[in-house]
Amino acid sequence: MKKLIQGIHSFQTNYVSTHREMFELLSQGQHPRILFITCSDSRIDPNLITQAEPGEMFIIRNAGNIIPPYGATNGGECAAVEYAIHALGIKEVIVCGHSHCGAMKGLLKLDKLEEEMPSVYQWLKHAEATRRMMKENYQDYEGEKLLQATVEENILTQLENLRTYPVIHSRLHSGQIHLHGWVYHIETGEVLEYDPVRRQFVAPETRLPRAAWLTPEQQQRIYQGSGASAKGNGKG
Repeated sequence: MKKLIQGIHSFQTNYVSTHREMFELLSQGQHPRILFITCSDSRIDPNLITQAEPGEMFIIRNAGNIIPPYGATNGGECAAVEYAIHALGIKEVIVCGHSHCGAMKGLLKLDKLEEEMPSVYQWLKHAEATRRMMKENYQDYEGEKLLQATVEENILTQLENLRTYPVIHSRLHSGQIHLHGWVYHIETGEVLEYDPVRRQFVAPETRLPRAAWLTPEQQQRIYQGSGASAKGNGKG
């Protein structure tokens, strides 16, 4: 707690004092351009990864970056999605999973969670489509390879779930909204985006025309990361 209190003091004296105009604008209302859906994992910081400023992204975080299908629950995720699209007029939606995800580890051994963590068990059942995909199509995968494939398949599952929301479905039909699937590699800082044409996660430079909200500096930070080339994580 001492470190956090010191951080608050530093924020108020060093950051707020030099960004007063920005905070004055923020106090008048929010106008984010991005809905960023990601995991609650403490190693994930959306603003750090994207170098976004306060007010640029509307963020939803939970275990496993899960968005339940429309009508499956009346929880906060559903309300937040609806508010972001309808009230805030957001047109770009990103689902960002990450390597070494504890929620996806739990999903792979879901039955063991029912007694130990019943609330987690019930929550992860919203990713049943991911679990079944892994069970029926990735029998030869194991260890970290299986976990990473689960992370990536779950991103696609959540994109499909988003399409069940009427507020999103109608806008997709008219081209007023775009959905993106990102995977963040903690160990390298690299971010890859799912390319539905190539059916794999790739460095997203080739998909930049719809991401004009990123500055060149942000593109360099996010997309090149460790400087590694795109990984051929094929999707079936």
